[in-house]
Amino acid sequence: MEIVIGISGASGVGYGIRLLQVLQGSIVHLVITDSARKIIKVETDFSPEDVEDLADHVYAEDDFTAPIASGSYRFDAMVIIPCSMKTLAGVASGMSDNLIGRSAEICLKDRRRLVMVPRETPLSLIQLKNMVSVTEAGAVVLPACPAFYSRPQNLDDLIDVLVGRVLDSIGVENNLYPRWKGNAYNGSDQSGMR
Repeated sequence: MEIVIGISGASGVGYGIRLLQVLQGSIVHLVITDSARKIIKVETDFSPEDVEDLADHVYAEDDFTAPIASGSYRFDAMVIIPCSMKTLAGVASGMSDNLIGRSAEICLKDRRRLVMVPRETPLSLIQLKNMVSVTEAGAVVLPACPAFYSRPQNLDDLIDVLVGRVLDSIGVENNLYPRWKGNAYNGSDQSGMR
């Protein structure tokens, strides 16, 4: 599978890094925005160069000569993780002012899988409308919301659940997190509700 990963300037760059780690074996094209490069240094022990080493092909955010800037170049899916509200607004309005926006536009116009992982809260009405717009255009909006039914023991467990859900959305088999199997707690009502 050939996948484009965009890491934009929002908190949660660890999600994008983990996705890159898991996708070893796939052909991965990576675009990191200038803002994301700064956030990588703030939020992780990785350098932007360490993150780039996880991809097969790396492009500058303003490189419109990159293969992924053309609809004639065939890739299978794109994930913007994390997706800043600026990037979301750009995709929602069709404004391809950088390579992430242009590649997302290609996904939408060619009906390829596009998964956008916003990491923002609370959400304004404008942001919600932008999410509706990209969803109506064919994208999957997969907010970076932690899940707790798997009883995560640490931050890595929480990240793996989200990354596993992203992989599910683009059709990549994975076992990063335990799947829901109904009443997983031997019939006991853990909610305290009757």
